Amino acid sequence: MRWLALYARSRHVPLALVLSLGLTVLLWSLWSIFSNSPDAGAPMVVLTVLILVTTVAITFAGPDEALERTAALPWWPRRAAHVLAALVLILVLLLATLPTGARFGPAALVLRDAAGLLGLAALGAATIGAIRAWFAPLGWTLAVIVFPAGDTTAGQIITWQTQEPGNRAAAVTAAVLAVAGLMAYALSGPVRPTPAEVAL
Repeated sequence: MRWLALYARSRHVPLALVLSLGLTVLLWSLWSIFSNSPDAGAPMVVLTVLILVTTVAITFAGPDEALERTAALPWWPRRAAHVLAALVLILVLLLATLPTGARFGPAALVLRDAAGLLGLAALGAATIGAIRAWFAPLGWTLAVIVFPAGDTTAGQIITWQTQEPGNRAAAVTAAVLAVAGLMAYALSGPVRPTPAEVAL
């Protein structure tokens, strides 16, 4: 357990947990106060998932990746477990709202978007670094919300975050992103930060 506590602290997990919980409560409260419907609209659910993903993405790297790469134990299971734990956190926070007066659902939408956006963040950590891991999910989602595509298969793939929960093209796209991101991050880890980024 001491190793787990040190691991969590080195990746700012306690901070990410507090921020995730606080942001969820804030958004839940705002919807409860200002909406006449108990069910949050799909754009609100998508944006909430996105906010939580960008919050947990800060935990995808430690202070010294070079040191961790020299460890005797393999890191890929820990990295995979880290991403899966982040997914569970987001699901628990949002699905806990379903019995309340401000519901962030349905569950299938939350699961699909959380898995796909976390996969994008993990892929970003493995390719452009954990400090910029949130760029891909944020950029893709905001572009989709501002410039919605048509109803063609290609359009459904591009706008997978905002499609109906039962949309097959969206589900496949999210699954591909989730698996690709999980594998890339678990096997290679985050890109090492530059000295300037470390100084920040």
